[in-house]
Amino acid sequence: MIRLDSIGKQNGKQLVFIEASATLLKGEKVGLVGPNGAGKTTLFRLITGEEAPDEGQVSTDRGITIGYFSQDVGDMAGKSVLAEVMDGAGPISVISAELRALEAAMVDPDRADEMDAIIERYGEVQARFEELDGYSLEGRASEVLAGLGFTQEMMDGDVGRLSGGWKMRVALGRILLMRPDVMLLDEPSNHLDIESLIWLEAFLKNFDGALMMTSHDRAFMNRIVNKVVEIDAGSLTSYSGDYEFYAQQRALAEKQQQAQFERQQAMLAKEIAFIERFKARASHAAQVQSRVKKLDKIERVEPPRRRQTVAFEFQPPPRSGEDVVSLKNVHKGYGARRIYDGLDFHVRRRERWCVMGVNGAGKSTLLKLVAGETVPDDGSVSVGGSVKMAYFAQHAMEVLEGERTVFETLEDAFPQAGQGSLRSLLGCFGFSGDDVEKKCRVLSGGEKARLAMARMLYDPPNFLVLDEPTNHLDIATKEMLIAALADYEGTMLFVSHDRHFLAALSNRVLELTPDGIHQYGGGYIEYVARTGQEAPGLRT
Repeated sequence: MIRLDSIGKQNGKQLVFIEASATLLKGEKVGLVGPNGAGKTTLFRLITGEEAPDEGQVSTDRGITIGYFSQDVGDMAGKSVLAEVMDGAGPISVISAELRALEAAMVDPDRADEMDAIIERYGEVQARFEELDGYSLEGRASEVLAGLGFTQEMMDGDVGRLSGGWKMRVALGRILLMRPDVMLLDEPSNHLDIESLIWLEAFLKNFDGALMMTSHDRAFMNRIVNKVVEIDAGSLTSYSGDYEFYAQQRALAEKQQQAQFERQQAMLAKEIAFIERFKARASHAAQVQSRVKKLDKIERVEPPRRRQTVAFEFQPPPRSGEDVVSLKNVHKGYGARRIYDGLDFHVRRRERWCVMGVNGAGKSTLLKLVAGETVPDDGSVSVGGSVKMAYFAQHAMEVLEGERTVFETLEDAFPQAGQGSLRSLLGCFGFSGDDVEKKCRVLSGGEKARLAMARMLYDPPNFLVLDEPTNHLDIATKEMLIAALADYEGTMLFVSHDRHFLAALSNRVLELTPDGIHQYGGGYIEYVARTGQEAPGLRT
């Protein structure tokens, strides 16, 4: 359906693609992977024709429809959410608009003399509308929006009043309703809660067209894709299989290449040592010349190009008391909406609680109560002795000082720390080379999240309160964070929609539901086994 043949592309001084080739065939579900800045979004833009390759060719089968979801959703206002989604449904939305115009024309007395032509055209358009199953369009649009977490009230409301994250869901809904021949989805899992993620997962698995997508959610990608295309140093490499298979094959290939490189380096060192030792001796001149020629002809093995993720290790945090935080008979509401009525909850040392619940259940409110960011209407929240708490929420990124650089931000927080240790920490969180001199105001959402996390973890607390810590983090940084937190000796209370993160780190689950609050011993994996569901909102 789509072929990229020996494409070359340069953005400024960066060579994005060098003689890169790949295909997307009918029915394939492809995960597009590569480090940040490798060219994933550029590849999507080449396929849609928004950009042209400098060399090579991008060809698409004639007549196919392509739906492209990007992180730039544009302006949305003046329509209901439902109407906005329906207007993006491709040809069917154009025909629907013409039907409405013809219906208005039929009752317009000023156009009475055109009535025969209008009625004839109306019949043609209506037949085409029925052929495209247009009368079920509104029902299908409502179903898609409900799957993405919209209530009926939100569907009927003005799309312009939504936050950026909800507008992203509207833009995604337009593409899903369109059901094009090819879907290109750039980070569709961003801004989705776990229930919406699982619904989207099922939708894409059942989609019978071709799909190419990027995602920082490993579990989400692993369950959908049957092929992975990796962008690495300007080339495109395809792997048949899911994301897990790709990760294994990639690690194996890197290991083999590293071993091959080391063997060749050892051989070269041995040959060069011989040449250096005997080059001045006439008796060995022929042997030396022979070995010099041999070295000139050897094709050099390159070390693996992929920069390895730097591991971050916690300094041991100070020990807290056994009772870390206790909530007793807590009541909390916002206006007429009640969040908690008599909540009792206790966290003990080294417990790792993940908090689960649908949107509006009170997950973030609980974390704010524990962190002291908000106070209960009634009841008490008490933090135990020797507890050193760190709270990470999305607003942690907003308090970064725009004119300070990445390095200065850490230096301001830890003036006694050595430059080497601060640079090492920044390297763990993906800031290397000139990145550390970037001003905070130009950082992306992901970079801000990484910097805020690095600043929080340098001087380790013994109680981490984390609200969606993996939002904006790429897969490699998530893996580093999971590995570091797995060895963390303190206590954790967190909210996350990343199932890989939940499964790897939790040993307790607090479930917030309309039927009440439930506590489960054992982590997320045990919770899924006991309830039969991956999230509370999916409970039948």
